Amino acid sequence: MTSFLDPFIAFVSAHAWLAYLTLFLAALLEAVPVVGSVVPGSTIILALSALIPGGELKLQWVLLAAAFGAVVGDGSAYWVGHRRQREILNTWPLTNYPRVVEESETFFQRFGTWAVFFARFVPPIRAFVPVTAGALGMQPARFYAVNIPAILLWAPAHVLPGVLAVSALHEYAGLPHHEHVGKHLWMFAVAGIAIILGLAIWTVRRRHGSKTPAKTAA
Repeated sequence: MTSFLDPFIAFVSAHAWLAYLTLFLAALLEAVPVVGSVVPGSTIILALSALIPGGELKLQWVLLAAAFGAVVGDGSAYWVGHRRQREILNTWPLTNYPRVVEESETFFQRFGTWAVFFARFVPPIRAFVPVTAGALGMQPARFYAVNIPAILLWAPAHVLPGVLAVSALHEYAGLPHHEHVGKHLWMFAVAGIAIILGLAIWTVRRRHGSKTPAKTAA
């Protein structure tokens, strides 16, 4: 796999638009059932993010491409499941992966709505939970309310480690790197913390509301 990726990464690094397109497709295909188990999307994203400190790619566009690809990939899988319902789980090619489909369904039944959030960070069921959520009748508004915040955390979690590692290497070796990267890292860190706090508040309020006894009609 490395023997293929190295020349490929070297080629796309010389063409920024192709690198951003590759990031988009890697995130999208990683979210497609079965395909996501084969395509090394996370590896590609991490490898391309290493080009940010040197200025070949822009941090904000890398994050946008990865996040947008994940939204389209997850959304497409969800709508296929939502439209075909449980039938999709018993058709090819999902029938070739009964264990992963079963794990995804168990994962969804265990965590409910939050399965969509957690699955974003758990391969290989990441590629199966969106279609499972649709097949089991999860409503679109609820799906996107959890899926989009998860992606907004997932994208920096995949991109920033490569950026930080290469930035530290540039600093140690005295190589040139762009100062604006550090400013953007702080910006996205603050945004990530804000999202986590927002989700925590939403969860607490929802649980509190569910425990409040309903008022009886007079």
